[in-house]
Amino acid sequence: MPDHNNHSDWIYDWNSATPPPIAPGTRVLLNDETLRDGLQNPSVTDPTVAEKIQILHLMEALGIDAVNIGLPGAGPRAAADTEALAREIANNRMRIKPNCAARTHENDIRPIAEISQRVGIPIEAATFLGTSPIRRLVEDWTVDYLCRTTEKAVSFTVAHNLPSMYVTEDTTRTDPATLKRLYTAAINSGARALVFCDTVGHATPTGAFNLIKFAFDEIVNPSGENIRVDWHGHNDRGLAIANSLAAYAAGAHQVHAAANALGERVGNTPMELMLVNLRLLNLIDRDLTRLKEYCELVAEATHTTIPPNYPVVGRDAFRTATGVHASALQKAFQKNDPALADAVYSGVPASLFGLEQLIEIGPMSGKSNVQFWLARHKIPATDALVTRILEVAKNSPRVLTDTELHALIGAQHAASHLGKI
Repeated sequence: MPDHNNHSDWIYDWNSATPPPIAPGTRVLLNDETLRDGLQNPSVTDPTVAEKIQILHLMEALGIDAVNIGLPGAGPRAAADTEALAREIANNRMRIKPNCAARTHENDIRPIAEISQRVGIPIEAATFLGTSPIRRLVEDWTVDYLCRTTEKAVSFTVAHNLPSMYVTEDTTRTDPATLKRLYTAAINSGARALVFCDTVGHATPTGAFNLIKFAFDEIVNPSGENIRVDWHGHNDRGLAIANSLAAYAAGAHQVHAAANALGERVGNTPMELMLVNLRLLNLIDRDLTRLKEYCELVAEATHTTIPPNYPVVGRDAFRTATGVHASALQKAFQKNDPALADAVYSGVPASLFGLEQLIEIGPMSGKSNVQFWLARHKIPATDALVTRILEVAKNSPRVLTDTELHALIGAQHAASHLGKI
């Protein structure tokens, strides 16, 4: 007989039937790109600095390790917002570590150094340049030119007392010889963090794993230096989360992501779903009850929307109006076991994220839906009332709203009262 007090008896987990690709307890880091790469999405509105500061504090509350606070070389507003965020981190002694994007050009790196000096905290400079053969063809660049540019930019960064994060764009479509030469030049010039980018969402999980393994075997380990390896992925093929997990499995220390998958074209790796998956894989253990608040604030501040069927934070993530589902949920709730109800028809426990399972009433509903809804609203579930609500729901093209249900209940009570006169 299964032991119902042992939750592992409820579900056979094929995900862990063989050793997981990332060992539980592995230290995994996350860098939030919402306020830089995320704002490159053509549909977003650049939030006010006050909104950016609110978002920054939610990142801190979620335990996110690092944040890209902007590209100050882009202009006066970008520089002012970047400095305000850096000052907020410094003044509040926040744990989250700031970094800034910069082209491999002194005019982009110098503003980061100036902000760092004025605010009084280290800011990692993420200097980037394109490296793939197709980009070199378009720009008429040679590998020799890219190597000289790399050495000059990283040396300038280090000379200005900034931690150096060296980034190649379109890494996943760049040949091994070029990558080895450029990253080795960056390390020799003082870079201590290397970022490998799937800039156009080309990679598969196998490709991400192979690239990161190559990075360790051919670049990082031979250098003898203590190098942090990052993965920065985009979601053009819908594989961003899988690729990020594959990068961790290959040894990457940090993954870059953005709230609600904002970013160029279809966006970056979604930060909220990285947090969800890392929590469910037992790779992180932190309070994620403000996750939905983080996503909703970003959506509001950027004037974007979260699809109702979006995982975990979407409006429908933990709602059901289907009779079979509602019946199982109701039976689980009747056993007075919230964990059972949270798992019987959900692969993600809503309670981990400060949310709950909800049962609605619509054309696909059964009596269980109505009984559950009435119980939640402390309304006696008489046979006549349940029948009347179900009759209206079956003839509706959609789920009934709470307002409609209360009106229907009021009308039913009035009719019942008249019938007794």
